[in-house]
Amino acid sequence: QKTRAEWIRLSDEMLSARLGRDTVVLALGGGVTGDLAGFVAATYMRGLPLVQIPTSLLAMVDSSVGGKTGVDTEAGKNLIGAFHPPVLVAADIDLLSTLPAEHLRAGLAEAVKHGAITDAGYLAEVESAASALLGGDAEALSRLVGRSVQIKADIVSRDPREGGLRKVLNFGHTLGHALETLSGYELLHGEAISIGMVLEARLGEAIGVTRSGSADRLAAVLNTIGLPVKPSGSHSPDEVIAATMLDKKGREGRVEYALISEIGHAAQPTTPSADQVREVLEGAR
Repeated sequence: QKTRAEWIRLSDEMLSARLGRDTVVLALGGGVTGDLAGFVAATYMRGLPLVQIPTSLLAMVDSSVGGKTGVDTEAGKNLIGAFHPPVLVAADIDLLSTLPAEHLRAGLAEAVKHGAITDAGYLAEVESAASALLGGDAEALSRLVGRSVQIKADIVSRDPREGGLRKVLNFGHTLGHALETLSGYELLHGEAISIGMVLEARLGEAIGVTRSGSADRLAAVLNTIGLPVKPSGSHSPDEVIAATMLDKKGREGRVEYALISEIGHAAQPTTPSADQVREVLEGAR
């Protein structure tokens, strides 16, 4: 688990081993491992070189690229962390053959997001290749990882510390992170983001930011992959809204949402009212 306790344990072990600033931290694993090891690398002796070797699809297409590191708390995801880009990312597609099907599906959620915010054609490619991707087709997976990394790296290179443009990568993550936190992290990250994207597209439609039909289009693609598109109903809309209030994107008591204007195009960040969010959540129950 990527917790403060684990961060302390790893840091203490490195200190006990008398590791110096000539140490390189290797993160071999999925997104949790990458985020935790990255935070250790960012903070140990004020920064060590980090090499990411992602073993999950989600980590390959998203979390290993861009330099966000951190730990989770009961209050929310990644509320304690740092920007610390890796010096190298090495993604071996053959490692994906070890993944359970649900983790492949979860990884595809981030690829769907990349298409939703930048490239409708890529979204269509993910949809048409879903069967091959879930079947472990190495060529299809290699194309997917390459394209998603290209999209994310292009955005991150122009806005490494999320001052503006990079915020588009948060589409689906405001409500998605809230649902993930409320589930006690039983929801896989990709599953939570899948639900979050559909809800936030419906929110965008409701407030006139997103073209009508975009949410249904996203839901259709995510259904094809086998990902959830509605919250379980275990938590009330007010509980979900409360969970968003600690979101890192909050400004002056309002929560900022990264929405899309239509499939393939991101919109300017917006801060809808709690009543507008509540109405969408009520409609999804």
